[in-house]
Amino acid sequence: MAEVGLVRLARVAREVAESVLPLYSHPRSKRLYTQPQLVAILCLMRYEGWTYREAVVRLAEHRELREALHLARVPHFTTLQKFLKRLGEEELEGLLAEAAKRLMPPDGAPFIGACDATGLRTSRASYYFVRRLREMGQEKGRRAWLKYSLLVEVRRRAILAQRAGLGPCSDIPELPPLVASGARVARLGVVVADAGFDSEENHRFVREVIGALSVIPAKRGRPMREPRGYRGLMAISFPRELYRLRNLAETVISVMKRKLGDLAPGHTIHMQCKQALLAGLTYNLHLLKYALLWRPPTLRPAS
Repeated sequence: MAEVGLVRLARVAREVAESVLPLYSHPRSKRLYTQPQLVAILCLMRYEGWTYREAVVRLAEHRELREALHLARVPHFTTLQKFLKRLGEEELEGLLAEAAKRLMPPDGAPFIGACDATGLRTSRASYYFVRRLREMGQEKGRRAWLKYSLLVEVRRRAILAQRAGLGPCSDIPELPPLVASGARVARLGVVVADAGFDSEENHRFVREVIGALSVIPAKRGRPMREPRGYRGLMAISFPRELYRLRNLAETVISVMKRKLGDLAPGHTIHMQCKQALLAGLTYNLHLLKYALLWRPPTLRPAS
């Protein structure tokens, strides 16, 4: 296989999905494949960049993958496409939260979360081709792109929450739902974000509703004549050491794009958003795969 640990990733994805999703979506289902099996196949597709048809061929060729997924037969490629179309964003959020919880230590200590956003491609056309079209005048105006926002736990680089939608748009409304979803996964002590998320309402939500410390530079809008509220506190005494941890969210985005690619394929914005959320889930499963390989060393008593 081209990727080391692909069988382990399939096993981890199936185990995580089995703890979140029911085996079948309907009591009268044909019961040929379970929902955890299909979720694991979709994660493998995202991990390796396979199409639906390529995934069917790979599963038919490799017996180890079928054994890890407990597959008695290989599904048709239309089964995978229809299952992804039927899979809701709530189920993807639950799968991401379960994978993140398995990465967190059980001590219950507060964590530091970093928010950031990036853009994803929705077309397989190369950047050179698009740039040449613009130079020739055949493509005018700015195209819409897919915006992907995430909340990262900085210590283990795990994604606690994620959102996807059509861009460009403001980052300010993205922070409250990200932090609220992340707080259900792990106890947040500090939330760090860049100036794009700067607003007094976001500070109040993080500090008064979540009970965490918000670190967001007050650089949006006009300069303040008199420092007021939490934004004024950021302008007077800004914790630069904590703010430096925001770079780790950009590190996670860079790793995701290098490992899984920056393409969110799909004919509709609905399917493109699901592909983006599936990429975040696959990234957490990738971390969990290596976390299970590592075991803390045993200390031998001194003789």
